[in-house]
Amino acid sequence: MSGADNSGMIKAIDFSSKDHYRTKAFPSPFFTRQQAVNELQEWGRWADYLSPRAYYCSSMEYFAARNASAVFDLTPMSKYRISGPDALPCLNRLVTRQVEKIKPGRVGYCVWCTDAGQVIDDGTIFHLSEGEYRLCSQERHLDWLLTNTVGFDVTVSDETHMVAALALQGPTSCATLKAMGLEGVENMKPFDIEYFPFEESQLMVSRTGFTGDLGYELWVEPRYAEALWDRLFEAGKLRGIQAMGDEALAMLRVEAGFIQAGHDFMPAHATVRTTHTRSPFELGLSWLVDFDKPVFNGRKALLEEQARGHRYNLVKLDIDGNKPANDSFVYTTGKKLIGTVTSAIWSPSAKASIALASVKTPHGQSGEEFLVEIYYQKELKWSRVMARARVVSDVFFTPPRRRQTPPADF
Repeated sequence: MSGADNSGMIKAIDFSSKDHYRTKAFPSPFFTRQQAVNELQEWGRWADYLSPRAYYCSSMEYFAARNASAVFDLTPMSKYRISGPDALPCLNRLVTRQVEKIKPGRVGYCVWCTDAGQVIDDGTIFHLSEGEYRLCSQERHLDWLLTNTVGFDVTVSDETHMVAALALQGPTSCATLKAMGLEGVENMKPFDIEYFPFEESQLMVSRTGFTGDLGYELWVEPRYAEALWDRLFEAGKLRGIQAMGDEALAMLRVEAGFIQAGHDFMPAHATVRTTHTRSPFELGLSWLVDFDKPVFNGRKALLEEQARGHRYNLVKLDIDGNKPANDSFVYTTGKKLIGTVTSAIWSPSAKASIALASVKTPHGQSGEEFLVEIYYQKELKWSRVMARARVVSDVFFTPPRRRQTPPADF
């Protein structure tokens, strides 16, 4: 069980104990290393885990990811092993894309829906080997997965607590992994999976991430978590490596145009008002819906929606001025309310106020102009700005190094 010892340090969790589920929030296997560098000592919560909002300065952590490399703890991410003779047909029924196109040793982005065609969550499918998959997502979905595997010869197990994971993101990430001794890592293409010897086990590396930049995710047994952290930071100390918290990651993913559950859409199975959910078409994810598959959750509803049209468009906005448009209303230039901003930041890389927003159709075409109602406070004084905004088609940050193989050596 977790708790503070006489020194005030939080103890690690013994996951072999049958009582560890009684803990309300517990530290990840990297906690001792996180606590040592967390100058702010501010901890948020990601599902069952403590998660640093920022270690010392979210802006500097952001710049580490864009100019060097930054390390983010992915351990709290939901990780489900789906295996057995029917693993492929089961996943094909669960998600909207063709899972057989995700070959062994590869990762694929996906979404899954209710029968009404509304998005429950998005995530990644790791094809580990024939008949072995790992589904990763932000939210917890074990009950939903088990319900939807009835009739399939398949086993679903929750690996969240059994796999420690770090995201290493930024231009020096590949060079850092090479310095750590991962021979051949530079030959990995985006969405590849490779395995490397590590301690008395192996380290799984995927060329994936949530920053829109060159980056990798590292997966290891929890007992080797501290060794992984130490070797990673030793290898990257001359390449500007830094720990990164939730606030910096939020900035990075908005620049990359990535959506997040609870921000840009509400998980459909947990939403009280059904009109507040979104379909893949309404999130700009039509490319993930493959009607060549005869059966998948929500197929009939999505076919009907494709025929009649969808209610909303998720758009990327370039907004005048330098004030982030958090939680702002979106209007036409004629001041008709048509939507809301779902995620917004001042982008240090784009040097602009940028946002993701959900607007009613037919609005949302590239180049269309809106007004965004922004409220901000300075020295206890609130101000209101009606800033002009334009719909842009491209993401705000997508450097060539994101796809370059092999990446440049720093």
